[in-house]
Amino acid sequence: MSLIQKEVADFHVQAYHGGEFKEVRKEDILGHWSVFFFYPADFTFVCPTELEDLANKYEEFQKIGCEIYSVSCDSHFVHKAWHDASKTIQKIQYPMLADPTGGLARDFDVMIESAGMAERGTFIVNPEGKIVGYEVIAGNVGRNADELLRRVQASQFVAEHGDEVCPAKWQPGAATLKPSLDLVGLL
Repeated sequence: MSLIQKEVADFHVQAYHGGEFKEVRKEDILGHWSVFFFYPADFTFVCPTELEDLANKYEEFQKIGCEIYSVSCDSHFVHKAWHDASKTIQKIQYPMLADPTGGLARDFDVMIESAGMAERGTFIVNPEGKIVGYEVIAGNVGRNADELLRRVQASQFVAEHGDEVCPAKWQPGAATLKPSLDLVGLL
């Protein structure tokens, strides 16, 4: 079953952000674009490379009005310990959500019940709190922040220009397509 247009369920979780423990709720994601970036666990191998890649692009996500929420089934205390111990993780400026009960992972359908951790899943959520794009990939393959940024930008573009679509490899400012009603039956 597709998760496209699924509304994110109400939630409240602890987070480590800006050197402090904070609570993040569904209300906090409404009104702006969000990316939920699930990863298996803190203190692992592929995860820090992905989180650093996102940290390096975070300012660009912020410029387009998009917040990044990294999420694992670790506690907020473990997030802080990892942040304190790792120069790579110290680069992170976005909220690190703690999901020790797996509630968020289950809502986004990425919970690996037998392992007690989340799949490597990336979700683009619009300002209304609905999923408009997602990808779930094997735990041993890292993701790319450049492509994620491009997909958020494309999602924002089509949300603003409903009669236009973005072709493969579309970049902001590039030509888009305007499907003709005469051709719809031929596609």
